[in-house]
Amino acid sequence: MGTARLFGTDGVRGIPGRPPLVPETVGRIAAIAARLLKAQAGAAPNGGGPFLLIGRDTRGSGPALMRSLVAGFARAGAGSIDLGVLPTPAVSYLTPRLGAVGGAVISASHNPAEFNGVKFFDRNGFKMDPGVEEEIEERLRRGEGAAGRAAAAGLARPRDGTAQAGLYLDFLRSTFPAELDLSGMTLVVDCANGASSAFAPRLFEGLGARVIPLSCRPDGGNINAGCGALFPEAMRRAVVRRKAQAGVCFDGDADRAIFADEKGRLLDGDRLICLGALRLHERGLLRNDRVVLTVMSNIGLVNSLKERGIEVVSVPVGDRNVTEAIERGGLSIGGESSGHVIFRSFAVTGDGMLTALQTLAAMRESGKPLSATREAFRPVPQALRNLHCGDKPPLERLPRLQKALRRCRRELGERGRVLLRYSGTEPLLRIMVEGPDRARVAAMADELSAAFRAASQKL
Repeated sequence: MGTARLFGTDGVRGIPGRPPLVPETVGRIAAIAARLLKAQAGAAPNGGGPFLLIGRDTRGSGPALMRSLVAGFARAGAGSIDLGVLPTPAVSYLTPRLGAVGGAVISASHNPAEFNGVKFFDRNGFKMDPGVEEEIEERLRRGEGAAGRAAAAGLARPRDGTAQAGLYLDFLRSTFPAELDLSGMTLVVDCANGASSAFAPRLFEGLGARVIPLSCRPDGGNINAGCGALFPEAMRRAVVRRKAQAGVCFDGDADRAIFADEKGRLLDGDRLICLGALRLHERGLLRNDRVVLTVMSNIGLVNSLKERGIEVVSVPVGDRNVTEAIERGGLSIGGESSGHVIFRSFAVTGDGMLTALQTLAAMRESGKPLSATREAFRPVPQALRNLHCGDKPPLERLPRLQKALRRCRRELGERGRVLLRYSGTEPLLRIMVEGPDRARVAAMADELSAAFRAASQKL
């Protein structure tokens, strides 16, 4: 197995057919995960045998990976229910609802179609604890999880659970205020040719909106391909061209959302969190008057919330870190600028369609266009760069980069900040620079990018 970590910030990811996403390894991971999740869950509440739910996004490699998961679960004495193509947050919601010992999602979220991955949820719908992931890796190194005796015939094939999607849609509808609807609204909906394609347009149409669908025709290889939350330009243009009141785009597994107002200007996760937090605050429902943000959130949002008496809890990047802070503090809302937002009164994980419903509800209640929400805070100029890297050398061992970093931080002083971090799901170095001058911030980001490329070439 080697010593490289399998689990990143959001499960195991890679290219199917290459380690670790080969049938033997996926089956072994599944068998060990099922044993650990069974032990956590204890006796099945309905007196039946233990089972896990499996959902997937629209990648062509999904069905083959599902077969490996089913085989692994069966070796651990657990059955499987195949939910079919379904958003990641749906699996989180349905796992406790249906009494499963855990859930698995086959998805690489916002990554290109050639990637895929597997992430697990515990019986309560929370993402698997990092300690359990470490235990899985340790047992893999010890050779556990290999195919042994044949699985019981009743466990070798998954049960069909595709009809359970109706429960998830009913739940989503229940989160939208009963006295409101979306009648008279034209809404552009970009589903990234992903897991929400069969659900999001229907959800918003059911509330009365006239939906203009984009990228809702998955073919197994077009997920996230120039569309969705990472590529919102087509959605933004369609809002202006079709004179829509708003637009929303999701990523491939629909756990994040990005909006555009009626003028075609984007509202990222920071703006959606701000809108949701202020709505809760005005109603006296923002528990402990705190909001969880990651270090990537714009400092302008942090300052604006503080001015309104709302404290910010800052955590490292990753929606699991946001979840942990929310649970630890008993809080109401938190999220990431990328569009992951957790509305804890309704769900334990980020949900793009739920975020969209809460945003549209706030808009309807205000009686104002979505563009009016931009007045809530003024972002500090920010530059972001994503650099591809074959390896991920420790940044402190790159002297040229460290020299450039010290120079930028010295120039910014207390007026800005610089963050460098490797992605936990892709071979990328992410660079963020914030400061008072937009042009200078962009130049610093480019300077750091050049320093990293030069330093990397010498390794």
